[in-house]
Amino acid sequence: MHYAAIDNISKSFGIRTLFKNITFNVEEGDKIALVARNGTGKSTLLRIISELDTTDTGSVWVHKEVKVIMLQQETAFDEEKSIWDNILRLDNPVIKTVKEYEIFLEEEKQDDDHLTDLIARLDEYNAWNFESDLKQILGKLNLHHLNEPVRNLSGGQRKRVALAQALVEADLHEGKCLLILDEPTNHLDVSMIEWLEDYLSAKKLTLLLVTHDRYFLDTVCNEILEIDDGKVFVYRGNYDYFLEQKSLRQEVQASELQKDKNIFRKELEWMRKQPKARTTKSKSRQDAFEDVKDRVSLKKEDAEVSLQVKMTRLGGKVLEMKKINKSYGDKVLIKGFDYAFKKGERIGIVGKNGIGKSTFLKIALLQEKPDSGKVNHGDTVVFGNFNQEGLQYKEDKRAIDYVKDFAEFFPLADGSKLSASLFMEKFGFNAEQQYTPLSKLSGGEKRRLHLLSVLFLNPNFLILDEPTNDLDLQTLRTLEEFLFDFPGCILIVSHDRYFMDRLVDHLFAFEGEGVIRDFPGNYSQYREALAKGLLTDDRQLIKEIPTQTKEEIKSAPIANKSNQQLSFKEKREFEIIEKELPALQNEKATLEEKMNSGEMDFELLQKAADRMGELIAAIDEKEMRWLELSEKSN
Repeated sequence: MHYAAIDNISKSFGIRTLFKNITFNVEEGDKIALVARNGTGKSTLLRIISELDTTDTGSVWVHKEVKVIMLQQETAFDEEKSIWDNILRLDNPVIKTVKEYEIFLEEEKQDDDHLTDLIARLDEYNAWNFESDLKQILGKLNLHHLNEPVRNLSGGQRKRVALAQALVEADLHEGKCLLILDEPTNHLDVSMIEWLEDYLSAKKLTLLLVTHDRYFLDTVCNEILEIDDGKVFVYRGNYDYFLEQKSLRQEVQASELQKDKNIFRKELEWMRKQPKARTTKSKSRQDAFEDVKDRVSLKKEDAEVSLQVKMTRLGGKVLEMKKINKSYGDKVLIKGFDYAFKKGERIGIVGKNGIGKSTFLKIALLQEKPDSGKVNHGDTVVFGNFNQEGLQYKEDKRAIDYVKDFAEFFPLADGSKLSASLFMEKFGFNAEQQYTPLSKLSGGEKRRLHLLSVLFLNPNFLILDEPTNDLDLQTLRTLEEFLFDFPGCILIVSHDRYFMDRLVDHLFAFEGEGVIRDFPGNYSQYREALAKGLLTDDRQLIKEIPTQTKEEIKSAPIANKSNQQLSFKEKREFEIIEKELPALQNEKATLEEKMNSGEMDFELLQKAADRMGELIAAIDEKEMRWLELSEKSN
């Protein structure tokens, strides 16, 4: 069944074009992920399809039998009413009947005819399990105090109430709906995200969503729709397939761009040579020149994201947390935590919402005092703190000026410097966005600007509290590449499992009642160890894995949602080896040719023989490692 048709639509705000003349269809059963840079109109497009916004041109058609249900990033509630009442205010006959039945029972009316009518309608709607199903969804989203007024809820709790509303309404329409979710995993802890993954995967529904969680995207979606340069590209497959096909498309575009540049240079030279007064120029050639000029000016080349950071060297003492205890009333967050951070450590922090992760970071930064214990910072430590408070500014200035207030240049390891403007380009801020006032940036752009301003200070110890929230996938890849090569310490709180699997060496797992487990591996390995029962269940401060299973856990393959058996570090190693092996083999062949030519003197021949031995050993080692990784990936 044809659910929706988006035909040739465009949208601009002032001089800024979000997208232009884009067309795509939504069919019954499609589960589509919308991918684009922050600020390029993802949320606006979702709102247009939901009839909450209008297009400049084109049209949106939705089948008359299909209900469009949208989870927005901000949802309006009746602040004085409870969670339960806000959900029951949905305009749906099932909910209205259930509510009417509850009121009838509460008022204890003696009206047999009305009661019979209500029971008949509840039977017709098959609504007797509605309340239990709804409470199950609310329970999975950790919403238990259903009589609590919405005005008392935190931002994260409000988001979860809105998500519950959308899921309930979609379920009531029995699949005859288009469910639109804008960043549904924000403010959910990992267990909630995994439950939502399973829930959406199992349901027969049609889905259009924006998410930065790549495991979630891979598990739930069967199609990726990308907006790039104001155009739309459709990929039928998972995230890895999307990356592969996008890379091929960019290679073709780069080749076409180079051809156009060559033609442009030749034609520009021809145009300059012609006398202005001469009227015998080929009109068609002049028109062709203008076409090439337009193509060259419109096409862009993606900036390289590799940054070799020059930072202050860390001394022997980095960060020490000794016998830390912290409670709020009867709630114990940290109990006797003791740890000395070492150079180059990459530690991830995981645990449910409200369990003390952000408090832990504040204590580490001396922004909050523990109830007892000591925190010592090394003399050479320069912290970079990315927190959830977001971009803080008193004066509405241009984005480039905000960054320049920190520094004009970013120092690189080779002694050179990168200007603030070029650094911003690497994190997706083009010239137009750099000169946009802070107040005009989208929510995702503000998060991205906050992040790059932290990195621009060139810290040697990064503390990142949910850095992936509201970032687009391209910026996430940029951030991952930056952090992958970052030589300092990293402490990350994140619910993004893909992000954590790729970057961290081990975990601090917050397990409640002040217990923090120091686990030697990444998130997927931790989940696997839990599932296999490899972790001890004593309630000590840091619960150790039994000695005989540590190596087993360290070497266990990541439980990748896309069935990939290699860890992300192993995948990167595999890719590097595939590039290095041909180079080594070419060098070996060239060296053999020179040695066999008879033109080398004894001294050069001896050096060549030594180098040949090194090459053979390196090739053998890399070929063996390549075979290991190749077998593991099959």
